[in-house]
Amino acid sequence: MTQHVELSSLNLRYQEHRLRDEAREARLLGSIAQRGIEEPLEGVDTPDGRLLLNGFKRYRCATKLGISCVPYVSLAEDEATGILSLMRVSTDKALGILEQARFIVDLLTLHGLSVAEVAQTLSRSKAWVSMRRSLLEEMSPTVQQALFRGTFPIYCYMYTLRQFKRMNSVSQEQIDRFVKAAAGKGLSVRDVELLAQAYFRGPASLRDAIDEGKLTWSLDCLKHVPDDQEGCNEFERVLLRDLQIVQKYLQRVMTRCHHARLKSRSFYAQANLLVGGLLSKLEPFRTTMQEFYDRSGHASDDSQVA
Repeated sequence: MTQHVELSSLNLRYQEHRLRDEAREARLLGSIAQRGIEEPLEGVDTPDGRLLLNGFKRYRCATKLGISCVPYVSLAEDEATGILSLMRVSTDKALGILEQARFIVDLLTLHGLSVAEVAQTLSRSKAWVSMRRSLLEEMSPTVQQALFRGTFPIYCYMYTLRQFKRMNSVSQEQIDRFVKAAAGKGLSVRDVELLAQAYFRGPASLRDAIDEGKLTWSLDCLKHVPDDQEGCNEFERVLLRDLQIVQKYLQRVMTRCHHARLKSRSFYAQANLLVGGLLSKLEPFRTTMQEFYDRSGHASDDSQVA
């Protein structure tokens, strides 16, 4: 049942469990200024007071607008039940995967639930629960802070940085340095991905420039490389295009392989044959690319000296 409570009576213990989105919050502020708070805030009523679980953007907007009394719904009388209730009705809607992960870690560690108990209550598989638990375990505090505060795009971490870490043996220290350099700079997803490609795959000079905060200069260097560089013959231009296509589709395939829409037996049977063929070429491909990378790097350095 919805009731109206004093804003000051709400405990913000779980505020850091929810993702920040400054643009969305700004739009919400305008809406609340015109129409008031239409959706009640949600929390749990415990002997220690009301703990807010959902509605932190509305809370901050109400504070800015001087609203002292807000609509509120209690989901339960204890934290674990309240968290599970919130996740059960909001799993794929209100909560992002990182928010789910942080709540799940609390359920497993602070509240003593087992993976099986959480999975059963949420009508999910144990693998679904375990994946979210491990997602936070692989993140450093630096990365978690940047993602939850909204200063670094989650998409770029999930589908770019994680892939570098898994496939190219990039260290956590390198990931942290890049996130620190790019976080909070107002960069687009495209710009962050360009910088990441340069940082983890490009020359040391670009990596050093990014570490030093020279992001605009680095992006200018990356964006102003001509498609048809002067001095390239037709065969070289074709190979450059092929390399761009390979890079594009490698990222695309890695992303789509984890999609929930992959279900049919027919698909998996055909995919298994194709992937088997790809795996047989993986090591020769890696060797060839490493040799070509070294050779092209030496050739580029020699041309600059000349």
